[in-house]
Amino acid sequence: MMLQTLRRYGLMLVVRPVARLLFGLDVIGKEKLPTQGPAIIAANHNSHVDTIVMLCLFPSKLLAKVRPVAAADHFDKGGFGSWFSRNIVGIIPIKRGAASRTEDVLAGAKQALTRGEILVVFPEGSRGEPEEMTRFKTGVARLVEFCPTATVTPVYLQGAGRSLPKNAKLLVPFNTTAVVGDPLTWTGSHHGFIDELRAKIEALKAQAPPLKWS
Repeated sequence: MMLQTLRRYGLMLVVRPVARLLFGLDVIGKEKLPTQGPAIIAANHNSHVDTIVMLCLFPSKLLAKVRPVAAADHFDKGGFGSWFSRNIVGIIPIKRGAASRTEDVLAGAKQALTRGEILVVFPEGSRGEPEEMTRFKTGVARLVEFCPTATVTPVYLQGAGRSLPKNAKLLVPFNTTAVVGDPLTWTGSHHGFIDELRAKIEALKAQAPPLKWS
């Protein structure tokens, strides 16, 4: 309970104000975001700041239930960074590559859905070039297959990849826009669901306004 309170106020008073100052943040379709779990938010991935931007979309009363799924090799390497990622950002760490064949790397995310939480996932798995999307992996489809009552809300993030693109060392303030789409439900096919999700996010990209500060 104490950690939940610490996380909520850490996000409210420190992380989100700094993020909004640096990235602006315009939201289109905010009313389509889930207000309760189990639910999944799926967005394109161009920057490490994507996770923080996604947390800025939700009201403070929901922050305790919003859990970003993040790569353990980046965000759970030990020390203060790992503590901050787990206890303030609230990540669910996922192993990439090093997991054994018998290990369910999605176990933590599945448990969060069972608890009625809202997951933030990036189906590409790793960051692409600014404003470009790479191949979507099937992890989000396996999660919604596990919990078919969970809706999957697509989000297109624009601008975050220019603030801190892959391999960049210096963060540059750049206005960010989030375009939220209508939620999807489980279709019964991993690849069919992923194809539909990608098409939805591509359509949201087409709806995004022109980049500011370009």
